[in-house]
Amino acid sequence: MTKRPVTPPAARPGTLVERLLPLAGGDAASARAALAHSPWHALRGFCMGSADVIPGVSGGTMALILGIYERLLRAIRSFDRDWLNKLLHFRIVAALARNDLPFLLPLGLGIMLAILFFTRVVPLPALIVSDPEIIYGLFFGLILASIIILMGEVERYGPKEIVITAVGVLFGLLIVNLVPVETPTSAWFIFVCGFVAICAMLLPGISGSFVLLVLGKYAYIIDALGAFNLPVILTFAAGALAGVIVFSRVIVWLLEHHHQATLLLIKGILIGSLWIIWPFQDRVVAVVHGEEKLVGASPAWPDALDGTVLASFALLLAGFLFVLALDRLAKRGR
Repeated sequence: MTKRPVTPPAARPGTLVERLLPLAGGDAASARAALAHSPWHALRGFCMGSADVIPGVSGGTMALILGIYERLLRAIRSFDRDWLNKLLHFRIVAALARNDLPFLLPLGLGIMLAILFFTRVVPLPALIVSDPEIIYGLFFGLILASIIILMGEVERYGPKEIVITAVGVLFGLLIVNLVPVETPTSAWFIFVCGFVAICAMLLPGISGSFVLLVLGKYAYIIDALGAFNLPVILTFAAGALAGVIVFSRVIVWLLEHHHQATLLLIKGILIGSLWIIWPFQDRVVAVVHGEEKLVGASPAWPDALDGTVLASFALLLAGFLFVLALDRLAKRGR
């Protein structure tokens, strides 16, 4: 009696690496590389989430500093009509394979952890009130260095390039000098706040938190996150999701068709945002409905060289050198 050759059963994905194969290019090396980079993507997300909590600092700026800005936009844009069609026809793996999930999942986890950490464990918004010079000193150095790096990405500077940069500067100055207003707490307006804030977060130099401050909803949303107020959180998240889907496509299209002009505009907006990020400000506060509200601020030079000023400049320098070192390491790895 002849024995039939035994055909081994089809391999079932067992290990985490094997399960990641369809989502990471189809080979084990890609899946292992995706797993190896996950902690770094989570750390980048944590940095972005930390920046988004601070009024005046943009998560998009942090993505630009960390060298993941264009990858992030393209990953978000992959959630398109074709993706939805595959999902509705229960082609789950095919749908998910379109998305850069090994990048997006740890990045999103890092963002959420940062927001929860800085609203429930370490009250960063409160630290901004008590020690604004120190917090903003660090971010001023980060943004200043990123502007210098962006200048090196532009091939030439002529009259056209100068005009585009100037438009960006003026737009950035216009946004950061808007005065906070009183607004309703209706669901439709919270949805609008989510939509507008996420658009600002995606655009380097424009802070989503600052836009919420201008719309009179920064403290309201931060308190809702800290207290897990689900109706407010879900309404805000729905608006943010709609904003991401729409605005990411606009920016990607601009980068694909007008790359240099878009970089110049972003650089101009970053320069304009330095007005509000400068750690030493003359702040104008008014009492509105029994509460103190920030109604204006303008850069100033510190009156005395005390410990706070020295700490602010030390962090400014540290942030500046950190971004330059990060850029040098990134260029070596190319």
